[in-house]
Amino acid sequence: MEKSYLIKPMLDEIYPVIDHGKGVYLVDKNGKKYLDAASGAVTANIGHGVTEIMEAMLEQAKKVSFVYRSQFTSEAAEKLAAKIAEWTPGELNWCFFVNSGSEATETAMKMAIQYWQEQGIHTKTKILSRWVSYHGITMGALSMSGHPGRRARFIPLLEDFPAINPPYCYRCPYNLEAPSCNYLCANELETAIRRVGKGQIAAFIAEPVIGAAGGAIAPPKDYFKRIKKICLENDILFIADEVMTGFGRTGTMLACEQWEVVPDIVALGKGMGAGYAPIAAAVASEKVMEPILSGSKSVMSGHTLSANPLSCAVSLAVLEYLEKNGIMKEVNNKSVYLKNQLEKLKNQFYFIGDIRGKGLLFGIEFVADSKTKQPFDRKTSVTQKIIELAKEKGLLIYPAGAGIDGVNGDAIIISPPLTITKREMEELAYLLKETFAAFLSAICTGTDGEH
Repeated sequence: MEKSYLIKPMLDEIYPVIDHGKGVYLVDKNGKKYLDAASGAVTANIGHGVTEIMEAMLEQAKKVSFVYRSQFTSEAAEKLAAKIAEWTPGELNWCFFVNSGSEATETAMKMAIQYWQEQGIHTKTKILSRWVSYHGITMGALSMSGHPGRRARFIPLLEDFPAINPPYCYRCPYNLEAPSCNYLCANELETAIRRVGKGQIAAFIAEPVIGAAGGAIAPPKDYFKRIKKICLENDILFIADEVMTGFGRTGTMLACEQWEVVPDIVALGKGMGAGYAPIAAAVASEKVMEPILSGSKSVMSGHTLSANPLSCAVSLAVLEYLEKNGIMKEVNNKSVYLKNQLEKLKNQFYFIGDIRGKGLLFGIEFVADSKTKQPFDRKTSVTQKIIELAKEKGLLIYPAGAGIDGVNGDAIIISPPLTITKREMEELAYLLKETFAAFLSAICTGTDGEH
């Protein structure tokens, strides 16, 4: 290939050129096939190459591909908003369409602050969040993120929003177990609110299942009920970052439904367009919108391509495909089957410390010593090495952070398309086993890590 001027994640790395995709597979220009066990970046929820989505894209493109939201609305955007309002629980009815998950969480943040301003309360401008979290790469979203590695370069420009520990049961900071722990990590929110002052705090944001920062950390049963109760008692909105978990990844429209909690605002993305078009959304409840509707009547946010009709038509087709094929209903059974496959690997490889997650979003944390949970030395770059070995085997997996400090730890995410079959899950497990065997061989020969 001629010299590339494309800024890729690593400028000195050579990336395969993908030729086409179908279902759970991608094929590069050299004919090599990859099983996409990560759905790209937990995005390709319905798999690759779905004909119905391409047809919907073409049909909308024949009509109009772009209108500016301050001049027009479109049938595609209106129908998509109505469908999301129908699917989301409670009174989560009002959709602000944007182009990425980072924009969605940042818009949610602005909505929360504006909610209080419209009531004449201008002091509530802070958004509390958790360490070992990731809400996006734009400055507002990054300020809310408790991801030390991604914050490091920009700390002077960021707000100091992360305040409490995550519900990281594998590495509980209190060395306790749920529910006998009395959800002390959730109660930390109460302490943080007292320290900052509830009159300064607009909202608390959290991922129902922590993704890139923690490797699919799912909280115990009543964690979010405690969080929501604390928010209500202190006049603080609850924002759920469902960019990674929305649209059926855990078997329900929102992962929050798994914990029987309805947020005031939810951020959606990734699976919303399933990789076929860039689209995301901040969805606000009637409670949040009421003072805005009675006041300025305008949410202070916006992007040139917000509510793009082409992207909205694609997203609507994705949702209709999920609905028509009953895909979400199958997630729980597939989750049980895949979890069993992964647990078999845990018994074979000492460096698998924990397997966790919800639905078809699993995290595997790697440790140098499974008894003490001692992580590998950071210099060994275990996560990256395992990802590279997997790619050589034709398996795509997603990197994740781990460790209670969010720095010293290794993990991957397994999040195949929701359409994956039993045979494909078995192939996934086989390729993962081959990957781990290659990594173990490298350790034992002293070329990687320590044993």
